[in-house]
Amino acid sequence: MSGDNQGPLATGGMSKKGTTTVVKVNEPELDYLDKKVLCTAICKCKNTPGVGKDGRSLKQVCVSAQLRALDASLQHRSPYKPEINYDMTKSPPEPIMDSTIETKGHDWLPGWLKKWWPEDPEHPPFEPGRGMVKRPDVIIVKDPTKPPTQDNIKKVVEIKFPPDTVSREQDADYRRIAGDADMVELTPDKCDCDKMEPDKPKVPVDVEDIGTIGTILGMLLTIFGRRPPRAPTPVPAY
Repeated sequence: MSGDNQGPLATGGMSKKGTTTVVKVNEPELDYLDKKVLCTAICKCKNTPGVGKDGRSLKQVCVSAQLRALDASLQHRSPYKPEINYDMTKSPPEPIMDSTIETKGHDWLPGWLKKWWPEDPEHPPFEPGRGMVKRPDVIIVKDPTKPPTQDNIKKVVEIKFPPDTVSREQDADYRRIAGDADMVELTPDKCDCDKMEPDKPKVPVDVEDIGTIGTILGMLLTIFGRRPPRAPTPVPAY
């Protein structure tokens, strides 16, 4: 897979409503190693049935739970950070992290909001449903020893299981979080989950990277061998 592929936009045909459809010729893609890790989780979780108490697909819950367990097993220094909340009232948006571990996302957003959301004339009061906090599925960081601030973001990844798709609002919000980095949509189809063997990389892969990815995948597969993750306590949509 080639990383950071970007190309011009092509104008497609007319949509049903008579507006021009804009189609990307070359959408941004993940590096082979990053795609390998995330697709391992996606393909393992794609047959998870049902919807959780909070209305989220259990497929999404499954992927997040596995990546969260991977991060914990790496002392919260995994390059793959699932469901980090971002304060969208800041410019650039700021990640909401644990007060004692700067590389760990805060576990309970309502508690953080109650304790830390500023109450001053220069900062708007928090209002649910106004998009003040956004939570991408996965942030891939450049340096896993540092928090996922915009200057440390390699990719913002939104995982979608059919029939879900990325909305225009999500696309705009996540691009704001990403800054100069790419926002990438990843689906089971893009992961070739139905193939017996994954495609070989189309770009050279460093030997050291192979060792690293082998370690991460080994840990991830070990995590998958455990009992299925429980659905999280429902969190209000923000």
